[in-house]
Amino acid sequence: MKPQFLISSIGPGNGKTIFAMGLIHTLRKRGMKVQPYKCGPEITDTQLLTLSADNEAVNLDEWLTTYTHIQHTYNKYGEKADACIIEGNGALFDGYKRMQGSSAEIAKLLNVPVVLLVNARMAGYSIASIIYGFKHFHPQVKIVGVVFNQITSSAHYSYLKEACFDAGVDCLGYLPYNAEFKLPSKHSSITLTTKRTMDTQINLIADDIEKNININRLLMNCNRNFPCQYTLPYCSDIETETVIPTSQQIKIAIARDPAFNFIYKENIARLSIYGKITYFSPVYGSDLPEADLIYLPGGYPELFARQLHRRHKLKNALKEYAEIGGKILAECGGMAFLGRSITAKEGGTSYEMCNILPLDFTINSKLNSGYRKMTYNGVELRGYEFHYSVTNNAENSLIATQATNIKGTNVDLPLYRYKNIIASYGHWYWGDKDILDLWK
Repeated sequence: MKPQFLISSIGPGNGKTIFAMGLIHTLRKRGMKVQPYKCGPEITDTQLLTLSADNEAVNLDEWLTTYTHIQHTYNKYGEKADACIIEGNGALFDGYKRMQGSSAEIAKLLNVPVVLLVNARMAGYSIASIIYGFKHFHPQVKIVGVVFNQITSSAHYSYLKEACFDAGVDCLGYLPYNAEFKLPSKHSSITLTTKRTMDTQINLIADDIEKNININRLLMNCNRNFPCQYTLPYCSDIETETVIPTSQQIKIAIARDPAFNFIYKENIARLSIYGKITYFSPVYGSDLPEADLIYLPGGYPELFARQLHRRHKLKNALKEYAEIGGKILAECGGMAFLGRSITAKEGGTSYEMCNILPLDFTINSKLNSGYRKMTYNGVELRGYEFHYSVTNNAENSLIATQATNIKGTNVDLPLYRYKNIIASYGHWYWGDKDILDLWK
C-alpha cells in the first residue's frame, strides 16, 4: 500500500503543474521519496516535476505506446517510491478522441484515484454542479477530493467548501491567489538560473500547501495497493525487456545539456539495454565520445546558437563521424544542429552549425504541434511534433518517408536519411521499440 493519485482539473490552465511541484516538495520535506509522472507527451512539465522531486519524472501517454507498456513503466519506477504522483494533461476527460488519451484513461488504466484541482478565482456556488458532474460522469474514474486554487479570502473558501460538500466530494483544502507564481515559458530551457528561480517558487508553494491543505487526509484518501493490479506478471518477478548479449553491446553517446534536453526517460532505458551510454554537452564541451551510435535529442539549440556555432572541434568530429557512416539519430533541435545554419529569429543573425544536412532552420512565431506517426524499415515510430522553426525543403533524395497525424492524414513532417543519419522534427517515443532496426 502507498499513496498514489493523479492530479487533474476541470479545464486547462488551472495550475496543475504548480500544485504538483509544491505537493511533491512538501512530501519530500516529510522524508518521503516521490515518483512523479506526467500524462501526455509534454517534456517541459516533466522536467519541472523532476526538479521538484529530485527524481526523474516519467511520461505516460496512450498514443505513444501500449497499455501494457504504460502499466509496466508505472510499476517499474514507482516500486521504490513512498508515493506516486501523476500530473494530468489538460482537463480530466479531454483526450485526442473523446476520452482516448485523456488523464482519466490513465487513472482508470492504473487504478489510481483523482485529486481534482479547481481554479476558483471567479467561481461561486455553481461550481458544485461541475464537481458533481465530474464525480459521476465516469464511475470507474474515482475522484477522491478537490483542492481549490486561487482563493482570494477565507470567506471565499468557506463558500466553496460548502459547494464541495453538497456535491458529495471531500474538500482537501486550497491554494491562495498569488500573481507571482509563474512557470517558465514552454519555449525556454531549464537553465541554472531557471532552476534557482523555480526552487524559490516551489518553497513558497510548499509553504502554502502545508498551511492550507489537509495533506494527511489527501494521502489517506489515495492509499492504494501497489503495483498496478492489471499487470501480470509483476515487473519485479520477470524482466520484460530484450537482453542484448554482452558481445553485441555497443557504445552510445547522447547529447544532454540545456540545448538538448527533450528526452523521454524510457528511451534512455531502452538504449541502456544495447550497451554503455556516455553523455556529452555540445553547449559546454568540444569532445565527441567514441560511439557506435549518437543520439541528438530535441531541445532549444536556437537559444544557444552562438555557443554551438563556436564548437568547431565538435562539429568537425560529428561531420567526420557522419561521413564515414556512423549512426546518428537526430530529433528536432538535434536535427537542426546537424544542418547548415540556425537563425534564432526572422531577420536575425544566422549561425553556422555542423553543415552535414543541407537544411537551414529559422525560428518564427508559428507553433507546429501534434501527435505524429510514421513507419520506416518496419519500425513504427510514434511521437509528438513541437517546434517554432521552419526549414528549407531538402532534396527529395534525402526524404525516406513522411508522417501522418492522429487521423491518418499526411502531414509535412519528413524523415530524412543521409548515409546513416536518421533525422526528423518528431520527438519519438521508442521505449518499447527495437530502435536499432531503423538501420536494417
